[in-house]
Amino acid sequence: MAQAHGLGVVLYSPLAGGLLTGKYRYGEQGRLSARAAVDGTVGEGGEQRTAVLDAVLAVAAEIGTGPVHVALAWLRQRAARAQTSMIPIVGPRTPAHLAGYLDALDVELDPHHYQLLDEVSAIRFGAPHEDVAGALAHGVDGDRSLFDDPLIPVI
Repeated sequence: MAQAHGLGVVLYSPLAGGLLTGKYRYGEQGRLSARAAVDGTVGEGGEQRTAVLDAVLAVAAEIGTGPVHVALAWLRQRAARAQTSMIPIVGPRTPAHLAGYLDALDVELDPHHYQLLDEVSAIRFGAPHEDVAGALAHGVDGDRSLFDDPLIPVI
């Protein structure tokens, strides 16, 4: 949406409060641990977030680097491909965190890794968008030829 309107975006919390580091999966504590104690959120917060973390961890293992490097490299590549500015705001809490963030500048993802992360993190539009797309894909909900013929006027 921001690109469509020519707006740049500031990517606050690009590691999702530490979720994309994988630390919560392995029992470590962090900001999300405190939030879970207050609002009762358990685990990774849903199927899609789990799928994103699974993909980040898989890519990290495949290319021999950490999940932080993968997540930040993916955002850097997205920013490079965007038509408007995308600026991640990182919040290192230690010098080691900062060093890891800077090391991510040397990581380049293969196109298939980039595509995997894009697909798994895509925002789901939900109803009615997915309902209409599903109906059209199965040839129901009207005459598809009306959508495919640009010469038929829309009334």
